[in-house]
Amino acid sequence: MLGMTSDAKNDSYFVGVDVGSGSVRAGLFNMRGQCLHVSSVPIQTWNPKPNFYQQSSDDIWSACCTAVQEATREHASDVRGMGFAGTCSLVVLSPEGQPVSVCPCSGDVRQNIIMWMDHRAESEAEQINTTGHHVLEYVGGKISLEMQLPKLLWLKKNLPSQCWTRAGSLCSLVCKWTYQASLDKNIGWDEDFLRSIGLVDLLLDDFKKIGNDVKTPGSQLGAGLTKKAAEELGLRPGIPVGASAIDAHAGGIGLLAAVPSSLSHSTNGLPHRLALICGSSTCLMALSKEPLFVHGVWGPYANAMVPGYWLSEGGQSATGMLLDHIIRSHPAHQHLLSENGESQVYQRLEGILGSCQLEEGLGSVSLLTRDLHIWPDFHGNRSPLADPSLKGMMSGLTLSSGKKELARLYLATVQALGYSTRHVIETMNAAGHEIQEILVCGGLSESSLFCKMQADITGHPVLVPETREAVLLGAAILGACAAGTWSDVLTAMSHMGGSARIINPDSSEKRYHDKKYQVFHELLNAQLRFQEIMNS
Repeated sequence: MLGMTSDAKNDSYFVGVDVGSGSVRAGLFNMRGQCLHVSSVPIQTWNPKPNFYQQSSDDIWSACCTAVQEATREHASDVRGMGFAGTCSLVVLSPEGQPVSVCPCSGDVRQNIIMWMDHRAESEAEQINTTGHHVLEYVGGKISLEMQLPKLLWLKKNLPSQCWTRAGSLCSLVCKWTYQASLDKNIGWDEDFLRSIGLVDLLLDDFKKIGNDVKTPGSQLGAGLTKKAAEELGLRPGIPVGASAIDAHAGGIGLLAAVPSSLSHSTNGLPHRLALICGSSTCLMALSKEPLFVHGVWGPYANAMVPGYWLSEGGQSATGMLLDHIIRSHPAHQHLLSENGESQVYQRLEGILGSCQLEEGLGSVSLLTRDLHIWPDFHGNRSPLADPSLKGMMSGLTLSSGKKELARLYLATVQALGYSTRHVIETMNAAGHEIQEILVCGGLSESSLFCKMQADITGHPVLVPETREAVLLGAAILGACAAGTWSDVLTAMSHMGGSARIINPDSSEKRYHDKKYQVFHELLNAQLRFQEIMNS
């Protein structure tokens, strides 16, 4: 088979591990990218005060061990490689590798992770952005408070003795650290930038606190699993481990090579595809052969996802989390819960929408929100406005608090997320991208309503891969590359990426969604005017 190394075996299996916001998941895959087993173990999150979200690296490692043991129970001896993906959160450890507390309230040593969704570093992000440094061009013009440097600056200011002076290693190197690279070489940290934002400490001892040994995704790390790690994971020592990726990036690796089920190969190259990695938030990943700078979109990052390509990363700060909030905060939620159970609430709401469409004699379910409009940035805007201060907005609320009203609100929120996707795509294409189709994975990809709205609103086909485990698959692909089973990441993607069903846009919906999209922008304009009035 093209690209397969000579020592690869047909019974080879690979493990992908995904450290998410609420759980650790492990998946076992074969060489064709088929998922054989998945295990999920919850992890704990502390929310000691508004906008503070913290986790424990010990808790996460324990969950990793349990998940891997469960996923590989029947094939542990046949595992040939493994890879990891995770949220871009900040882990703080001592020089001895012990957790150091990041909690300003309790000092609890277990709480040594500042999560990606933590917004404590707003003023620090603003401070960094006032420098106008050229490095900021690679993060869409403005650094996000979700990234690591604002969080590091917050630790230095607020926990100088409790945390900053005790920390020896502050997480692995990822896109969110402003490390500079091109497709053919690593350039390194920009020392002038770190000095200008008050983090000169990071330059000491050859960047010992944050590291400078950088490897592309899928490169083998060291000599493989240590004896201790292997014992705890239930695997053999020495199994190759691939250089990791952020969860969304791993999702792109597992997603972007999927072939439409009606074709033998994809008609669109990677630069024409957009990966929607849906979870609590959503990442919108696009590739290009040349660096494209897009305001409000992170990157371009060289080799950050697929070696040989530049990555542009858009984002929506709250998607699955927003839908959960809309549903659970509504009075009708408890009634739906008692009738259907938590896992069936989404399906039940979509069923109610179908009934409402029939009752009102509407030609499309979309028309149920003609007078109901939502701006979805309840947790700030990541792309393309890069404004964490933005808030959610609704227009068209009534006194009704029943299930039908909740269903309409749910539909309006799903549509608002579609308009947000369209906003990001239009901004990216205006800067030189040529996005022609969307590939979606994650929990929201299981909703036919969500996928249809994304297609109808953006006017682009939506592809839903057969495997619903794109992030785990991407991590497993990194492990397969580290094991030498495939010669490179692109080859592994082409053989393990699988097929996808297509949802084509309905052209009859275009005029309606164009009008709703106009209202979408008017909501933003109104919010900005309100800010001007209140700040005057």
